Amino acid sequence: MRFMPKALLLAGAAGLTCTSLLVHAEDTPPPGPGPQPGTPAEPAAAPAPDNQFTGKVGLWSEYEYRGISQSSENPALQLNLDYVHNPSGFYIGTFLSNIKWLEDTAAAGGFSSNARVEWDIYGGWRHEIYKDTTLDVGYLRYEYPSSGSFNPKPNTDEVYAGITWQWLNLKYSYSFNNTFGVPNSKGSDYIEANVAYPIPGFEKLTLTGTLAHQRYKGTQPSGFSNGDLSYTVWKAGASYDFGHNINAGAYYKGTDATSALYTVNGKDWSKDRLVAFITYSF
Repeated sequence: MRFMPKALLLAGAAGLTCTSLLVHAEDTPPPGPGPQPGTPAEPAAAPAPDNQFTGKVGLWSEYEYRGISQSSENPALQLNLDYVHNPSGFYIGTFLSNIKWLEDTAAAGGFSSNARVEWDIYGGWRHEIYKDTTLDVGYLRYEYPSSGSFNPKPNTDEVYAGITWQWLNLKYSYSFNNTFGVPNSKGSDYIEANVAYPIPGFEKLTLTGTLAHQRYKGTQPSGFSNGDLSYTVWKAGASYDFGHNINAGAYYKGTDATSALYTVNGKDWSKDRLVAFITYSF
């Protein structure tokens, strides 16, 4: 989730009176380990083309991000489109998903909003700096079309840096403006550790896990401390490669967020629950 409804309701005039490529933890996992000792070597893979375009479409039981529901517990249809220039390691991409948190938050604040889509744009550089170790740095813009009624707007800019070793990924993201609509929250950040481990002998089955912390900085004009919005999130699950570019799985996620700050229309967007998905890559 990008936006803290109760916090902005508390913010008064400053809030509601006018409120991997890209690594989502549940997205494409980091590369798994290579052949185990004693196993025959696999044939050399064909070299990647200089210019590579890929895409992925997915259906999710709900869209949650960083442990918080973005679709108010409703299903979500998502699309990723990516381009990478393999010789240099530079890439750009975009992500689209339906959302509902802005619409519901506006209703709770006494106004209406047609902001029902999230559109992310990102770009960066990825390079193997050592065997099985890849560095990834970039910029990510979260855009919410039709969110003009909110002040501050939820649109957010982040820079990030991550490193992947075989099946383990570590990543740090830093926001350099108001973060997901929270007033005076410049400098908020997110640190995460992600695991995607293919089971030896059952390489189509991958165990996944995340441990992360979202930190909000700053104090709102009302005196409310954004630090009260900070929380830790964990996820544990599995995915299975069915072939023909189809992947499906599920994971259980939980947070220690303060429930009252993330509850809108009787729904606690931070509560523990199971999320399932199916994706097709092209």
